[in-house]
Amino acid sequence: MKKTEMALEGQPKPLLWVATPQRLIAIDMSKLKINHYEDTSKLKINHYESRDFEIHSLPVFRMLNLVENEFPFGMRFFIRDSKLYMVGGEKPRRGASPKLYPHLKNVGHDELFGDRGLSPYVYVLDLTGLDSSTDLELLKHHTSMLAAKPTPIVEEIEGKIYVLSGTPSQSYCLLPKPTFEVYDPLIEQWKPLPEPPFYREGCSNCQEFKVIDHSVLGTTIYVLTFNLMDNFYHYYSYNVNEGNWKFLGESEDKLPVPYHFTPTFTGKFVPGYNDIYIFFLGDIPYAALIPSNDRSPTRYQALNEVDGALYHRQVTSYSGLVVQLGEHEMCIMKPGLVQAKEGSLPPCHSILYMATFKVEKLLHSSSSAQDRGRKLLRTADASDVSQTSSHHDNDVQDIRAPFLSITCLSKGFYYLDEWGPEASYICSAFFHQFDLDLRKMIGSAR
Repeated sequence: MKKTEMALEGQPKPLLWVATPQRLIAIDMSKLKINHYEDTSKLKINHYESRDFEIHSLPVFRMLNLVENEFPFGMRFFIRDSKLYMVGGEKPRRGASPKLYPHLKNVGHDELFGDRGLSPYVYVLDLTGLDSSTDLELLKHHTSMLAAKPTPIVEEIEGKIYVLSGTPSQSYCLLPKPTFEVYDPLIEQWKPLPEPPFYREGCSNCQEFKVIDHSVLGTTIYVLTFNLMDNFYHYYSYNVNEGNWKFLGESEDKLPVPYHFTPTFTGKFVPGYNDIYIFFLGDIPYAALIPSNDRSPTRYQALNEVDGALYHRQVTSYSGLVVQLGEHEMCIMKPGLVQAKEGSLPPCHSILYMATFKVEKLLHSSSSAQDRGRKLLRTADASDVSQTSSHHDNDVQDIRAPFLSITCLSKGFYYLDEWGPEASYICSAFFHQFDLDLRKMIGSAR
């Protein structure tokens, strides 16, 4: 059984699983609360430098240092049937100092592992038997990918798992083929897919194109890459039903999807609402109300109730993450690095702003009301979103009117000591609700 690090005591609660390049962390959601902070901007000092600024330890239920336990660095995961699957990654050179892991390009690969240090393997963690006394045990799955994939993109679409190679830490490293494949859980088989045009055949430097980010809308995967040869960003798409790649150009404005669905934004639909999309615009969380037809404009609302307004100043920001929790419930996470000259924090410290909330549609936000009033609605401007309600009559509402009621369940700033020396970057996150009765039943059946 692999070595794990003990976290907080207590019985299992609803957990948010968070993967960083080096660690797998389970956050106890039941111990999150609403923390209140005083805005010190009028005092002409940074609020992080205030002696009264309170920051809490992240309520970690379990944490597994993947690299120290000889698993690959930079794996990505998906969850299916109460099992967590981790795929891909890179194996650091044996004997390298853990302090160098965040800068893997200075460490080198374990050439005896996988394909020259790149991992084709799949590891599985069974979540049904996890409690306060069991260790986290990742077991190698009996199937492996057809080729190794560093820092892969992993998405589940229509019940199948699509995995695309990301950018490896070593610029001279050739990517094994296929760089893109799909896993069918029903028959437990991997199948190669068409090679993306940004990983062209015979390329001696796999970082000629660097995968920056991606997004998924319906059955289409959108990928943003950066071409190191011409210093331009390139957009591509792959439709899983059509089975072919398309080059979409170099401008986000020419993409066939609204800007909040493009790879530069992070977002998710709200469970139970197929027309409410929560996303980050910079450091600020927004909601988009997607119209039922192309003639109506998309409406936007800033989520002031859960916005970490204090986050915006004096913080080096990392990409935020939006996570689905359950029926009408969501979570936002925004890690960063604080620079504070004095106060309660060290001079340079990693923090995480995290909030959970419940979403409820207001009556006047229905699609039918939008359709009836579309002729009088102004074109939406995401840079000038207002929450001021202005009703013209019973059928027509101003596009600036709020369309959601947001109930904050928890919010606050947290230390990221569990991250260790690595940058506070989140690869992926997934909520898993424990069913204690089911867990006991499974345990007794064994």
